[in-house]
Order: sequence, then C-alpha cells, then structure tokens
Amino acid sequence: MQSLQPGRIAVVSGGRSTERERSLMSGRAALESLDRQGHSTVFLDAADKDFADQLRGADVAFLAIAGQYAEDGKLQGLLECLNIPYTGSGVAASAVGMHKMLAKTLAAAAGVAVLPGVILPARDGEVSTQTITGTISFPLILKPLSEGGSIGMTVCRDTDQLAAALPRTDPAEGWFAEPFTTGIPVSCGVLEIDGLPVALPQLATIPTDAEFYDYATKRDKSKYRYECPADFPGPVLEAITTASLTAHDALGCSGYSRSDFIVSPDGRPVWLEINTLPGLSHTGNLATMAAAADIGYDRLIHLILATAPTSGGYRP
Repeated sequence: MQSLQPGRIAVVSGGRSTERERSLMSGRAALESLDRQGHSTVFLDAADKDFADQLRGADVAFLAIAGQYAEDGKLQGLLECLNIPYTGSGVAASAVGMHKMLAKTLAAAAGVAVLPGVILPARDGEVSTQTITGTISFPLILKPLSEGGSIGMTVCRDTDQLAAALPRTDPAEGWFAEPFTTGIPVSCGVLEIDGLPVALPQLATIPTDAEFYDYATKRDKSKYRYECPADFPGPVLEAITTASLTAHDALGCSGYSRSDFIVSPDGRPVWLEINTLPGLSHTGNLATMAAAADIGYDRLIHLILATAPTSGGYRP
C-alpha cells in the first residue's frame, strides 16, 4: 500500500465512553507526533454536539479513541457515510471485535485456542446465575459483553459473589462470563506495513500487587510491570504470534490490532479478546511493543496513518 498523503488530518479522540480519559491521552500523543512530522492537523472530540459537521473539513480521520461509540463500528459507520478515510478497522470488524463472544467464536472457528464463554442478557437476575453455573465452574470472571479497558470485570468464586456482582452494574448489552484462569497476561500487536500484517514482539504484563490485570491495576503503574519481549519459551511465543495474526485476519481487522492472552502456569496461551483501536500513549502496550521492534513512536504513528484507505468506501 502506498503511503497516504493527506491534507488535513482530524485526530478523533475523547468521546463519551467510559474510556474517554484514556482516549484523550492517546489523542494528544498522536496529535503531537503528527504535528512533529509536519502534518496539518485538527483535534476533534467525538463528544461535541457538532462533531459530524467538524469532520466534514477533514481529508482523513486518525482515530485515537476507544470504547463505546468509537471502537464498536458506530464511528466507523459515520465516517463511511461521510466518505472520509480513517485509520483502524472497518464497521464490521470493529463491531465484532467489541462483542466478546462473537469475536471469540470467529477466532475459535479459525483455529485459535479460547476459553468457553456464556452470554447473559441484561436484567436477568437469578436466571443469569443459573445459566452461568450450569456451564462454567467457579472461579469465573464476569465482564460486560461489549466493553474495553477491563472495565466492569469481577472475579467470582462462588454463587453468592456471582449473585452480588450481577446487579452491581447494568451493561446495555448484557454480561459475558468465562473461567477465571491464573497466569500471565500477554499482548501481541499486529501492524500492517506495506499492506502486510506483521506481529510485534509479545508483551507480558505482570501484576505486582493485584489479583489480576483489572481496570484499577492498569491505571496504577506501581501495581504491574512490563516485560517486552516476553520471557517465554519459543513455542509459546510462536503460538501467540500465530494466534494474533490469525485473529486479526479472521475478524477482518485493518491497519492494526492487539490481541490479549493469558498464559497459564503450564505454558498454554489462551486468546481472550482483540482490540481494534489499541491505545496510543507513549508508554502504552502498542508503543512498547513497537519500540521492542525498533519502531519509534513517530514511526508507529506514520505507519498507522499510512494504513488509512485512499478513499472512504466499505471495509470489512
């Protein structure tokens, strides 16, 4: 793919999801990088009432945003309607990637090792508890079906904890449950370079003061440390690389993505989910993995920009 030479780049950030603050960090970092590289830019907050009108003056949208109304295909649909090229995956891949069970089903069909899962409609009360325990044994982890950033996750070790966790919040699309597996969280980024998907070095995130890598832990650097490249045997790293590339392709992702895994104590990696718009802060997962591949931050932003299509139009 030839490098895109846009005129005015709209860095789209913010938004109204629970990941707004993380998005703003990514947006500011990407904006500064694009400015350093001599591009004409404008910073747009997707939460602004006149956001759609502001977009119309852009030649390309650089998406530095995450969560609902951003990473789930809705924003991508708007950009398609406006015929504005954008970075990241298209409508379908974004929507499927955000839906944990659909993403897992497609990845598993392509041969990726996953954990069993159960979907629970919202406001289902006692029936939800029975549905889960009839399929998955304790301990289990409960997650909103379509959220990112480890938001709303709860580990449940018995029926009482599960019953207490279900009504605590009310995700619009319901809950998703899977076995809680101890091990090391590992991420693997995929970046398309000259049209070809390339897996970045794997990054292990090792919690130092938390039961698992949850929302609070992610935002407190004293509670975890990064290890990149991850220190696992070659076959484990190869399995993670293969699964990341396979999931990226199976879900129809474009430009870049990040797959998350858990590596059990016996060395078995299991795919958990995919992020179609990984965070872009200087110290985030994707930038850390890129740096381990000798790709500096400005180069990373340049490569992501180059993956935007040369016109609007449909993408998977």
